[in-house]
Amino acid sequence: MSATEQQRQYLQQLIDDAGRIAVLTGAGMSTESGIPDFRSADGLWSRDMSLADVVSIDYFRRAPVAFWQAFREIFRIKLVGDYQPNDGHRFLAALEQAGKEITILTQNIDGLHGRAGNRRVLEMHGTLLSASCPDCETPHPLDYVQQHEVPPCRRCGAVLKPDVVLYGEAVPLIDVAFQAALNADLLLVMGSSLEVSPVNLIPLEAARAGIPCALINYTPTRFDSLFDLRIQAGIGETCRGLHA
Repeated sequence: MSATEQQRQYLQQLIDDAGRIAVLTGAGMSTESGIPDFRSADGLWSRDMSLADVVSIDYFRRAPVAFWQAFREIFRIKLVGDYQPNDGHRFLAALEQAGKEITILTQNIDGLHGRAGNRRVLEMHGTLLSASCPDCETPHPLDYVQQHEVPPCRRCGAVLKPDVVLYGEAVPLIDVAFQAALNADLLLVMGSSLEVSPVNLIPLEAARAGIPCALINYTPTRFDSLFDLRIQAGIGETCRGLHA
């Protein structure tokens, strides 16, 4: 039996033994659906600003029109792409359908976990699928946002803010995410380099609490020592060897 097959069997056992599973997903989950990591978009615009400067709450407040121009350029491929859930998304949905209590803690903003069928999805960095008014809080769907270069609130006319957590904003669901991980029988991290704080502290707290932790990621992370199991491979190829 190969080392990879042994790892997959160990992961299968961890999943089988867990009734409640918290799943932390990062950009690696979305890239397997063909969605590029937006951090690779740096340099798409001819401004002497970093990605963190452009996609920030300060820039939105200071220059909302310029913000939307840059935001659309950075996220254009995600906004217009017809992306579908991949084998990793579908496997997590199948686990829920099989009776597992699955809580998705996702850093992704593409909505694919919900489209795959998981019902408890904490979108910790928000979503690209809607925008809200910063003044009157009226929500607006993506199809309305796409009709305007700089979308105005239908109620009060203020420039809408995308429902994405921008640099400089707090992560509103982070406490709920930590609690979900600490209440789980297994924490499964899929496709995250664990470089973004405070989300990257979730496996640290879970490991400290004695919760089994498993990682599927193409590349090593600086938190690898926390995990009981590390599979350095693709999410889809790994999940295709598992059953719900």
